[in-house]
Amino acid sequence: MNFWDYLGARHEQLLTDAYQHASAVFQCMVVATLIGVLIGVVTYRSDWAGNLATTATSTILTVPSLAMIGLLIPIVGLGVPPTVISLTLYGLLPIVRNAIVGLRGVDPSLVDAARGIGMSRVMRLLRVELPLAWPPILTGIRVSTQMLMGIAAIAAYASGPGLGNEIFRGIASLGSRNALNQVLAGTLGIIVLALLFDAAYVLLGRLTISRGIRA
Repeated sequence: MNFWDYLGARHEQLLTDAYQHASAVFQCMVVATLIGVLIGVVTYRSDWAGNLATTATSTILTVPSLAMIGLLIPIVGLGVPPTVISLTLYGLLPIVRNAIVGLRGVDPSLVDAARGIGMSRVMRLLRVELPLAWPPILTGIRVSTQMLMGIAAIAAYASGPGLGNEIFRGIASLGSRNALNQVLAGTLGIIVLALLFDAAYVLLGRLTISRGIRA
């Protein structure tokens, strides 16, 4: 069976795996973005706090993904929980780092002007600082998403959802007639999903970043 015949015969399962893969990455990115931006907001005013946040999230990223999932299995079991926890943790570093850089890069004169017209600290953050810091934050989200697309494939080790199951099945059956087709289908599926997500982020940037900031 050639690759195209394999895709035709397995398209329903492949689409299901692709949907589960994309859904897991998307949901973990939402959680990682909320946590990462919050950490950035709390720490960007202090050099030591910002460095601590960046160092902590960098340390998480140095843990091999297979080891991370393996360590989580005895605690939370197999399936979705270790997948969600590990992906969320791995997605933090680019978002935290870019949130801190973006917030520190806001022109102080703009913040002073907002203070001068009576804006509270929360209002300055929500209406001035975060919108101006949004471009680097979005860049961090894009980087995290690309990383998580690949890392999510390892979730199959813990019976997690996604296209990693197709890759692991192919590796486990090396020598069979469809082993290469399975690995290739899972790998190409992840690449396509990564490109689609990145295109969506480009569109989101065009819709949410003003032309003045882009310039």
